[in-house]
Amino acid sequence: MNSSASLKWKLAQTLEYKWWQNYLKKKDTGEYLAWKTDYWKKLLAELAAFIDIPDGSIILDEGCGPAGIFIALENNQVTALDPLLDKYKTLPHFIPQNYPWTNFKNMPLEALDEKEKYDFIFCLNAINHVNDIEKCYDNLVNALKPNGYLIISTDAHRNNFLKKIFQLIPGDMLHPVQLNIEEYNQFLKNRKLQIIKDILYKKEPIFDYYITIAKKE
Repeated sequence: MNSSASLKWKLAQTLEYKWWQNYLKKKDTGEYLAWKTDYWKKLLAELAAFIDIPDGSIILDEGCGPAGIFIALENNQVTALDPLLDKYKTLPHFIPQNYPWTNFKNMPLEALDEKEKYDFIFCLNAINHVNDIEKCYDNLVNALKPNGYLIISTDAHRNNFLKKIFQLIPGDMLHPVQLNIEEYNQFLKNRKLQIIKDILYKKEPIFDYYITIAKKE
């Protein structure tokens, strides 16, 4: 990864933490965590139309943030991974002791080196934050068990002209990676994952927010 891309990623990480500080500073801790838990439970219920997540599953929540989907996976063995976890400890909304089913790791996805460990990997709102996207997809797929599922979500460009502008300027400093859904999915296909479903979850003025479910054969 070249030095300019690395600097871009470091800036994005700094801005990500500041975004969370600003977003959470006026939110009551208990109310926010209750709302977020409900949000994840509803999402899991919608995913249940396509995949079954039995209790006791071994799950990775990659790019978990201070209140990722780990908070709603209490009947499973969860690892929550994020390069900003040490900073999130300064936020009252990140309370690791409330989630004894979760093992927290402060590290970037590029450093993940586990092999065929997880039944399910969630990578939600994270893949467009990474430094080395090829290595990150390699690490996600390598960490997944055969017949395991990767559930990955991101904002994807609808317009290729705007995508090019965002890549060059960029127009979104929080997200170093700017791609469309076909390009994101190609990373999965290149690694022999079967795409089970692309869910168009939300439409924005520039981006479509997709949740993609893929299976490792």
